[in-house]
Amino acid sequence: MQAAVRYRYGPPELVEVVDVPTPTPGVGEVLVEVHAVSLNASDAENLTGSPAYARIFGLFRPRFPILGTDVAGRVVSAGARVTKFRPGDAVFGDILGGNGALAEFACAPEKLLSRKPDSLTWVEAAALPQGGLLALQGVRDQGQVKPGQKVLINGAGGGSGTFALQIAKHLGAEVTAVDSERKLDLLRSLGADEVLDYAREDFTRRGERYDLILDLVASHPLLAHPRVLTPTGKYLVVGGPMPRILQALLLGPILSLGKRKLGLLMAKPNEGLHELVALCAAGAVRPIIDQTFALTESRDALRRVLEGRALGKVVVTVRDPPQAGSG
Repeated sequence: MQAAVRYRYGPPELVEVVDVPTPTPGVGEVLVEVHAVSLNASDAENLTGSPAYARIFGLFRPRFPILGTDVAGRVVSAGARVTKFRPGDAVFGDILGGNGALAEFACAPEKLLSRKPDSLTWVEAAALPQGGLLALQGVRDQGQVKPGQKVLINGAGGGSGTFALQIAKHLGAEVTAVDSERKLDLLRSLGADEVLDYAREDFTRRGERYDLILDLVASHPLLAHPRVLTPTGKYLVVGGPMPRILQALLLGPILSLGKRKLGLLMAKPNEGLHELVALCAAGAVRPIIDQTFALTESRDALRRVLEGRALGKVVVTVRDPPQAGSG
């Protein structure tokens, strides 16, 4: 089978599409014929090996050469003790922690997959799991956003940020979206009440206070955030430079005084996926697709994510051709 592989950490230029053996499903696993794979910031981190936590599956070189965790495809065969799916079933999910999905076939534990509803295309289904659930768990579950509250999303124009903005608006929040100037029109179109160009305005120095700050890029030191939270506000960091992640992990509990909380968003893979699908079916949330790329263009797709240029999700289509005018 064809797969996009790299055997050491580094830039997208290390990625090559080559022939590799088709995997065989083990106990509790299914073999999936891949139709689409969406890329996340975690894929860019696993590509480069930075920040340091990205090397959890290989300190000096990647244990798994194939990237890609958000997958949508069709079950081809099943290993022993599989009871949930049969060959021909359309499935999707986040298979983080194993062999990647940027390939014609991928093996995955059946417990990590859900049935793909007919209402979602392959591309839309692949775009949901990691980015959408980070947003759902951050805004609704851990952020506990209520109608009328003020929410700020830092890095709102990316894969998770576009979901978070829509979910916060659905919950009745007043949303301030922060990103680069080229993404502001998109954020307005998704319902942002206020948009900020991070290059021109520092949200930590405006004097505004927020009930929730969902930080997808950690562009400011942790100590800059308590002054822009309400007394019961929450600051949740999702990703960013390793020093900022450590600040949130180590200093967050110290700075969490009273009902004000600062810390890491501890996301749970695939938890709430059916609820996210229901939000899509109701028209409250839709995956924002930046570009689609062919499998042979995986290097370009990863570069777009790594450079932070994507407006929404970048998706690699393996069996369905890329959309007209895409990368």
